[in-house]
Amino acid sequence: MGLFSGLTMAPTDPILGTSLAFQADTDPRKVNLGVGAYRTEDGKPYVLNVVLETEAEILKETGTTINKEYSTIDGPADLKTLTQKLAFGDDSEAIASGRIASVQGLSGTGSLRVCAEFTKTFLSPEADEIWISKPTWGNHIAIFQVAGLIVKEYPYYEPETRGFDFEGMLKALKEDAKPGSMVLLHACAHNPTGVDPTEEQWKAIATVMQEKQLIPLMDSAYQGYASGSLDTDAFATRLFANMGFEMFMCQSFAKNLGLYGERIGMLHIVCSDSDKAKKVLSQLKLVIRPMYSNPPIHGAQLVIKILGDAERCKAWKQQLAEMATRIHEVRALLRGGLEKKGTPGNWDHITSQIGMFSYTGLSEPMCERLIKEHHIYLLKSGRISMAGLNKGNMEYMVNAVDEVVRTCGR
Repeated sequence: MGLFSGLTMAPTDPILGTSLAFQADTDPRKVNLGVGAYRTEDGKPYVLNVVLETEAEILKETGTTINKEYSTIDGPADLKTLTQKLAFGDDSEAIASGRIASVQGLSGTGSLRVCAEFTKTFLSPEADEIWISKPTWGNHIAIFQVAGLIVKEYPYYEPETRGFDFEGMLKALKEDAKPGSMVLLHACAHNPTGVDPTEEQWKAIATVMQEKQLIPLMDSAYQGYASGSLDTDAFATRLFANMGFEMFMCQSFAKNLGLYGERIGMLHIVCSDSDKAKKVLSQLKLVIRPMYSNPPIHGAQLVIKILGDAERCKAWKQQLAEMATRIHEVRALLRGGLEKKGTPGNWDHITSQIGMFSYTGLSEPMCERLIKEHHIYLLKSGRISMAGLNKGNMEYMVNAVDEVVRTCGR
């Protein structure tokens, strides 16, 4: 018996497994709609021009004003101020009052993990119960469960309409969620459905949560990427903060700055006063120290230089809007193509959904056929990444979807 003889092979992650299968496929027609990363019209990974320019400046300054020393446990002070304003607004009372405790995290995933550990360690037992949307991003459940939190689900997606189950969500929060429990909310561009509440629905959700004394945890991975406007996509986060909630907010720069591999994100905790914020920050550092000691510096330098420079920030907003516009155009082309071809079913949801992903409504047999017969790789839930589509492969996609829908039946 060897040391590891009792181990079994772990299951392949559905998303990463889809990418591996795509890479192994030699068919020239293959299309990858599984990966959650932006692609250009040519189907290539995209490094924003503003990032390239900033990288050049950092390289020039390295060895003089920039070094490779360790960062602080919680990340640079400038990073905190700039990212707080991006999330909560320049005129945020919570920022002005010093009520926000912020730490740099390892993108959104790491920030959520720190949040979960802090919750389990320091909050009341009621907060051990966290409510997440059904469905949600595949990693959410594992992140919270490994920290010892109890995961519950509230209705979110309505398969028949391929839209938001607003009444179902409100009912669960009103009747099933216990006071003091936590509720995970996707700040914008819900992953995986692309279905978001309206502003009026957000207000109703916030009111119910305030009445039930529920704790908001905002997961913001797509600010600016959904609508093309950083302010529009921050509506829900700012609404909850301005209503006086003590709340958690996890922020990622993977999608909106294209810094996927830099693993740069933030955890912000809005407290009732500045004294509590100082205490929260002190304990957050003790959570981080034995976990990964301190965060990486390069992504932080990029974000500071881009958000902290008016011209660079303006350029970023323009490039971000261009990415969002391309996704909107792809949605219109896919819907239009299917409707023109007369593909059975209603395809309105392709354009009513928002952000990187679409819940297509395709059944598992249809998805399996797309993969096997057409070399189009997607999740078997029917979720596709709109970024993988472009004018070059759109006709092929439309024809393939039409074929599997007609073959497998609606």
